[in-house]
Amino acid sequence: MKGLVFDVQRFSVHDGPGIRTTVFMKGCPLRCKWCHNPEGLQSAPQLQFFKEKCIGCGACGKRQSLSDANNCPAEALKVCGNEFTVDEIVDIALKDRPFYSDVGGVTFSGGECLLQADFVQEALTALKFHGLNTAIDTSGCVAWESIEKTLCACDLYLYDVKCISNSLHKEFTGVDNAIILENLKKLSETGRDIWVRVPVIPSFNDNEQEMTAIAELVAGLDNIKQVTLIPYHRLGVSKYETLGLEYQFDAVEKVSQEKVLAFAGIFAQKGLTVK
Repeated sequence: MKGLVFDVQRFSVHDGPGIRTTVFMKGCPLRCKWCHNPEGLQSAPQLQFFKEKCIGCGACGKRQSLSDANNCPAEALKVCGNEFTVDEIVDIALKDRPFYSDVGGVTFSGGECLLQADFVQEALTALKFHGLNTAIDTSGCVAWESIEKTLCACDLYLYDVKCISNSLHKEFTGVDNAIILENLKKLSETGRDIWVRVPVIPSFNDNEQEMTAIAELVAGLDNIKQVTLIPYHRLGVSKYETLGLEYQFDAVEKVSQEKVLAFAGIFAQKGLTVK
């Protein structure tokens, strides 16, 4: 079995406990306006063009198709999205194993990795056979069956909760959040460890009302080991141009440290561990 992957990030420290190997899968059901991984949106290979590397040699014939990427001597063209087998993922993880210590491991992310749930499930099972810690980073916007089939081989779920207001969620992500919140509740009842991750986005959820609503929901669930607040950043903006896309989120201000700490206090007051 093969999965479509747009990146394998080694020595990651932001995708679960310890040092991890993060496998970024292509395809996502959401269209978050602030998305910092636009290369994960489409469920098919794409061509990225890095114009600052282009030397104008004409080797690509200026067609810039997927087949031209191999002809570019300056590596200005790159195919974003390549097929990996389960064995290839396991081989990479085993090479990284000496760096995992007791808590590190492999995380599947995206995009939305559970759009390729069969591949992820098979890969998780193979990794667990080798005694590796496993995690899934998910938006939760998938059929419950896609989550359910991974339960036997996943140690930790990193679960995004962006807001509670259905209409607000649909305005900023393109879909409502009913299935996301329903799946979170179901997942919390399975006994699997969960880290809830909350992006703090200007003009979207960076207010006391939404943060309090999220905190109240999460505090009423089981097996929530921590909540991570992730302030908005623009580190992925440059990727849009390489894919021929327009970055549509016009927020430019950063979320202040003071505001993030205030939001952290809301979660802490509910008895939640906050990072």
